Amino acid sequence: MRARHLSRSQVRRMRRYGVEPMLMIDANMQFGPLAITLVISWLWRRRSELGPLLISGLTVLTGATVHVTRPEWAQPIIVSTGVAVALVAMLGGTALRLRVSERVYAALTVACVGSWVAFAGAYGPFNPPMPALLAAGTLLLALPWWVHRRRRTRVRVERTLAAWPEISHAIGLTGSRVQSAFVDLWGYRARIGLARGQTVEHAMGRIPEIESALGTRRGAVRVQPIPERANRMEIRVIETDPHADAIGWTGPSVTSINDPIELGVFEDGTPVRVSFLRRHGLFGGVSGSGKSGGQNVLLGNLTACADTIVWGVDLKRGMELLPWASCLDRIATTPREAEALFRDAVAILDGRAEMLAMQGLRVWEPTPDAPALVIVTDEYAELSDEAPIALAHADSIARRGRAPAVQLVIATQRPSQKTMGNSAVRSQMDIRVSYRVRERRDVDLILGQGMHKAGWHADKLDAPGKFLISSPEHDIPRRARGYLLEDDTVQRAAQRHADRRPALDEISRQALDNVHPDEPREPPNRKSAHDADAALLAALHDAPDEGIGLADLLSATGMSRATLYRRLAQLEDEGRARQTRRGRWRATDSHHNP
Repeated sequence: MRARHLSRSQVRRMRRYGVEPMLMIDANMQFGPLAITLVISWLWRRRSELGPLLISGLTVLTGATVHVTRPEWAQPIIVSTGVAVALVAMLGGTALRLRVSERVYAALTVACVGSWVAFAGAYGPFNPPMPALLAAGTLLLALPWWVHRRRRTRVRVERTLAAWPEISHAIGLTGSRVQSAFVDLWGYRARIGLARGQTVEHAMGRIPEIESALGTRRGAVRVQPIPERANRMEIRVIETDPHADAIGWTGPSVTSINDPIELGVFEDGTPVRVSFLRRHGLFGGVSGSGKSGGQNVLLGNLTACADTIVWGVDLKRGMELLPWASCLDRIATTPREAEALFRDAVAILDGRAEMLAMQGLRVWEPTPDAPALVIVTDEYAELSDEAPIALAHADSIARRGRAPAVQLVIATQRPSQKTMGNSAVRSQMDIRVSYRVRERRDVDLILGQGMHKAGWHADKLDAPGKFLISSPEHDIPRRARGYLLEDDTVQRAAQRHADRRPALDEISRQALDNVHPDEPREPPNRKSAHDADAALLAALHDAPDEGIGLADLLSATGMSRATLYRRLAQLEDEGRARQTRRGRWRATDSHHNP
């Protein structure tokens, strides 16, 4: 036992430094043990190809056992086979992630094996025509297996990774070793044990060399750490991009801000879930990279939460956020409105903080009667040029807003010190989502200093909607793709959530009243509900063919933006109004005055 233990330790030590053990043959070695060793070694290396033959052998053994011991089990085996075939056909696509052709093959194999075992148990495995049926079935089912893509991929991967000692020397990771490998639908992954002194960061800096050594396409290799071991890493090779196509949004994943919100899907199929409660968020990336899509996913979830009030700031005159206006308690589309909105948010923060201090509480717990306040700001950099006072208020919210549940979620192309207004806003962002950027330094601006060097390569993202996320739950660089919301999906979601929005709590309302007690809380031209509705219908009837803009409708009706959008949605459902293009409305032809 001592000698065997030492031998195994020596083998492990050699493999640790990239040296593979060899079988040495000398004149004193007996032929019998040598032949057995060579045969077993050959069978192990060819275990994938010999799989159908192994299954056939086990089938014969099972049939013979049933025939000798329990021949009356033939009928229950047939029934069980039918159930197994049905389960494979129905659940193979979700539980096992099999394609349709693979599910058909698996179901056919289960049916043939189960049927042969049942009849062999009843009539005997070696009585005609059972041997002939077994041979024919083995041949017919083995051919697809031998030519199957995944089996071929596994063999190719095994041959590729068998050369890892040579590859590791070429890429500067001499002494590292392959511990395990797994082939999946999109490629393969290998767990690598690093030599002493090597780190995952060494490998991340050599991804181009790894791609060249493995013979993959550019951008196919992912290097990820193993959280529980600093001297382990995982190399994943993506041969078929699972995120090549857009992923449609199926609806909100939460009904409370206390639950993690699902933003998209990682490359391994797991959902990207992150908690936004008492956390500020930053969405960054170049124009067209998917920031607006990410904001839509977030808004689709936040507006479904009965314990969350959402305010919006969009200085592009509402191009991005106005479709959600019916669900937004307030929306600012001009610099003056933005400054007033952030001023009121600070007042709410102060009012809540004072209440928490008086009652000896540490945090504001969101409920439908005491909702959290989330301020979603599109193109935050516009504030530095057009609304500098708003930046000061945003800085205060970023520093003090967590405990009172007054939170910021901002989107910007490049959160430099200038565009962020030299404030502490960027440093307070707990959740950072980076879409594609043009330059490496932009990765550090969005995700934090040194993140690109640590493997967060947002400059390598190659499609809109793909992103990297850094948060307390996600500290490993894993590529993901966000859900896609079409315009009609946004419209339906906004209509569905509009009637379930909560109202501000009494403490927040009192805080707003104390800001400027002489200032009316309603616009001076606010009409009665009946007069406002009549004015809306008249404006829609008199609208030109291209429709009337939202600003003109607000001026004509005196409605708030939320009320206006809610009423327009109702008129559209009734067939009395339609949207000619984004932001412009008119009455339908049947209700339009010539």
